[in-house]
Amino acid sequence: MEKIREQFSGLRVARRSTRMEDPTYLLDIDVSRGEGSHLVAASHSNKSIGVYDRETLNLLWEYSSHSGLLRGVRFAHEHADMLFSACSDGTVKCWDTRLASSGAARLFCGYPSSIFISFDVNCNDLIVCAGTEKVNEDAFMVFWDARGGTNSIPSGESPLGGYSESHSDDITKICFHPSQPNLVITGSTDGLVNIFDINQDNEDDALISTCNSGSSVGFVGWSGRDLQEVYCLTHDEGLSWWDLAQLDTEEPVTLLQIPDAREAAGLGKTELNYLIGGLYHEKSDHLFILGGTSTGSLHLLGCGAGGLSPVGTLQGGHSATIRSFYWNMADDSLLTGGEDAQLLLWKLGAVEKAPGKKTSMKMASSVQRRTRVHQNPFKSKKK
Repeated sequence: MEKIREQFSGLRVARRSTRMEDPTYLLDIDVSRGEGSHLVAASHSNKSIGVYDRETLNLLWEYSSHSGLLRGVRFAHEHADMLFSACSDGTVKCWDTRLASSGAARLFCGYPSSIFISFDVNCNDLIVCAGTEKVNEDAFMVFWDARGGTNSIPSGESPLGGYSESHSDDITKICFHPSQPNLVITGSTDGLVNIFDINQDNEDDALISTCNSGSSVGFVGWSGRDLQEVYCLTHDEGLSWWDLAQLDTEEPVTLLQIPDAREAAGLGKTELNYLIGGLYHEKSDHLFILGGTSTGSLHLLGCGAGGLSPVGTLQGGHSATIRSFYWNMADDSLLTGGEDAQLLLWKLGAVEKAPGKKTSMKMASSVQRRTRVHQNPFKSKKK
């Protein structure tokens, strides 16, 4: 932990993205994978996707053919040039980043009533899954076959199928397992975190376990040395952490449950306004949570059996709420995007090159945080 503390505290802004003519929030970040890959993609609140050079943060090109709000961006794992995006208009698009063309290479269409608010691509790039808002009495997980080239299908590709019985409200987050393509976690405003094995024949058999966070879920992830632990962050800044390896034992499944991380972290609500997300740091075998303030400070918190502990704080980068991050564990660099329309690259001991004047965009956040409290802390389904 001490090494991580030193590394995080030593991060400095190395680069800032070039200013866009139309200042906009940077909502989500992902980076291309594989040797020689050098791209960063960011979804913007103006319904466009920016593709940047990872080292210079120069904006290379922008995709703007979306009719609704963007719900995330993901690069393919095995094909570094392929970039996926989900949109509230009920579509997922695949972009060939080798081309500056404004048209998508592939189009995946949902059901007529689908309004997507989350999505992910599994680790072998075979399956795309998107989560919907609640429609009538159902919230859907929609699946597509992502195999194939980049030949565009004008009418769009139809779903393989979907799940509709495991969540009773909006599916706010989907996260596939980093190395097992058949496993996926979902989080919802119904307070539930579900774990599925999509190799099974039907939804009932696919549902491995259900964990109840007690509140509306905004972020989910995998952790642990064998990646058999799952955690979630809630819209009212809570944290829940479970060990799935204990499902068939007498040992407790819940590792940690914190209703309000702002108080538990020992920083005070004025110093920690919100949680951004989490990550499992494989080198140190630790789970970390990132949070921030409305003025752009960034806090790193360590998770342990005893609770949360402050690890480090970064300041002087953003001037407004930070919405997204990507921690590159290969070189311990950090990318952050915020409501100040800035994409920042942080590196150890860096000296910022050609810094521009920061423009404050401290307007009210476009995300309304909903909180729904539920009673049962945990429910598991065992095969």
